[in-house]
Amino acid sequence: MKTKQENFTVQPYPRTRLLMVDGGKMGLQKHTIHGLVEFDITRAREAIRQYRVKTGEALSFSTFFLVCLGKALDLNKPMHAYRNWHNQMIIFGDVDVNMLFEVEVDGKKTIRPHILRGVNHKNIRELQEDIRAFQEGHSDSRESKFIEWFVRLPGFMRRLFLWTLFKNPQFIKDYYGTVLVSSIGMFGSGSGWGIPVPNHSLQLTLGGIAEKPGVVDHRIEIREYLSVTVSIDHDVIDGAPAARFIQKLKKLVESGYGLEV
Repeated sequence: MKTKQENFTVQPYPRTRLLMVDGGKMGLQKHTIHGLVEFDITRAREAIRQYRVKTGEALSFSTFFLVCLGKALDLNKPMHAYRNWHNQMIIFGDVDVNMLFEVEVDGKKTIRPHILRGVNHKNIRELQEDIRAFQEGHSDSRESKFIEWFVRLPGFMRRLFLWTLFKNPQFIKDYYGTVLVSSIGMFGSGSGWGIPVPNHSLQLTLGGIAEKPGVVDHRIEIREYLSVTVSIDHDVIDGAPAARFIQKLKKLVESGYGLEV
């Protein structure tokens, strides 16, 4: 009797993926509302191209988006508030954005988180420098060192730590950032939204970019639209403030805020 030979390979499970496992379990306990919106980024992308022509410096769309986000949250700080043990709302003055970046580790591409501190106090150049410094020296960053230690703990200890962390807003700020941004659109093309399982009070997921007909000055034109998912913790944030925040962010992005040279 012949035995069927299976064609597969076996690889070790990356320890860093345990962060996603633990985060997903914690996130499912939150009362999250997702808003699916589109931003017309035609003007912004043209401004980014002009920025490079005038300064000779390449600028990522993610960096531009972070500047707009920092400004919008500076004007709507309760959007990244957290509830503490004493049933109080803690509203931070600094916007600390936790964002995922693709970096190279041992010759392989991988995703690592990094917290950009005080985004609402920085301009495009300062944020660009922060991101570049992390991508070039990510192995020495505070987050990378903590992750290497944290993922070696037993699962129950990791989840106990996370449970304690999310009861203390200052710990959230220090170890997780006050807002999370993930950009999945960089890995594909065309429109589309991502629906995350968030742990933050506010998380933004940048989806795909697609060309669509739009109305400008009562004329139909081909425009570029970015799909954005805005996820909020409804225990902390109400719908009306969230809608006002989204409209402010949309206005900043669509106007090319911060790209003036």
